[in-house]
Amino acid sequence: MLKVRYPQDLKKFENYDLGCSDWFLINQELINAFAKLSGDDQWIHVDSDRALDEMPGGKTIAHGLLTLCISPSLGKHKIHIELLKHTLNYGIDKVRFISPVKVGSFIRLKSKIAQVTLRDDDSVLLRIERIMEIKGTERLAMYAETLSLMYPA
Repeated sequence: MLKVRYPQDLKKFENYDLGCSDWFLINQELINAFAKLSGDDQWIHVDSDRALDEMPGGKTIAHGLLTLCISPSLGKHKIHIELLKHTLNYGIDKVRFISPVKVGSFIRLKSKIAQVTLRDDDSVLLRIERIMEIKGTERLAMYAETLSLMYPA
C-alpha cells in the first residue's frame, strides 16, 4: 500500500505501479444480480441454456459494465492518504471491453497511477490506469482510466 500524508504528495508517484488485486470469481449469481440492477437482461448474460448452444465456449458472459463496476472494490486499499477530506468520482476515460469474461472465470485488477494534476483550488485530479485480466488468458478483459478529485483535510 502506498502511504502519503497529503493528496498533493501523489505527484511524486506518477507512473507508480499499485500492483494487482486478488483473483475474483465471476459467477452466474453475480451476473444475474447485475442484470436485474442494470436492466440489461440480454440472453448472452443470463440464459445459460441458450448460451450452451449459441455462445462460443457454451457459457454466458459478464456485462462489460459489471467488469468496470467491480474495479473500485478490487482496487481498494492500494493508496492511503493521511490528511484527506474526501474524494469524488470525476469520470472514466478510455474505457474498452477487450475480451468477454465468461461465467466461471477469475479476474483481477492491475492498477497504476497514470497522472496527478495539482489544481488551483488545492484539489488533486488523480488518473488511475485500470487493467482487468482474465486468469489463463493473454487478452485483457478491460482497460480504463478512472479520474478522482481529492480534497486535502
